[in-house]
Amino acid sequence: MKFEKVALPYATDALEPVISKQTVELHYGKHHQAYVDNLNKLVVGTKFENADLETVVKESDGAIFNNAGQILNHNIYFTSFKKDGGGEPKGKLADAINEQFGSFDKFKEEFNAAGVAVFGSGWVWLAKDQNGKLSILKESNAGNPVTSGLVPILGFDVWEHSYYLDYQNRRADHLKEIWKIIDWDVVSARY
Repeated sequence: MKFEKVALPYATDALEPVISKQTVELHYGKHHQAYVDNLNKLVVGTKFENADLETVVKESDGAIFNNAGQILNHNIYFTSFKKDGGGEPKGKLADAINEQFGSFDKFKEEFNAAGVAVFGSGWVWLAKDQNGKLSILKESNAGNPVTSGLVPILGFDVWEHSYYLDYQNRRADHLKEIWKIIDWDVVSARY
């Protein structure tokens, strides 16, 4: 099996001004592609050569895990956005957020605070357990909730390459803005 990055469901300039065309081209075109290229080389001759991506993330470690995790993370990340997105989720996900966090605004505050608090590079995730209970997780480096038996619903990349060209070192500003481009139909379907 050859691992591939997910196709972007929008043009590289569609997320402006929240995420610039230059950032999308660098982040998706260079960083994400490098993880794919690396993993495809690393798995040759291993038990992961013909495994699906989620299995590789759950069962690997070291360089294979790092590259597989970043592919899975970025596939989720890049498909969570759309031009003129934003607003709030509806339906079951909205109900679960309100039940778990009190309100959508409180959820966003907690999510953003967790993202700011990630030390160094990593991810902040909204994930669900087998009963649909939601939680916010901070993961370092290539971490993904699937390694804890959870299903990732929404993930924000807090590696500097995801925001530095547009926000420099202002991670909190980036996290506040990114809500404006969320594709809640796609994210809600993961719940």
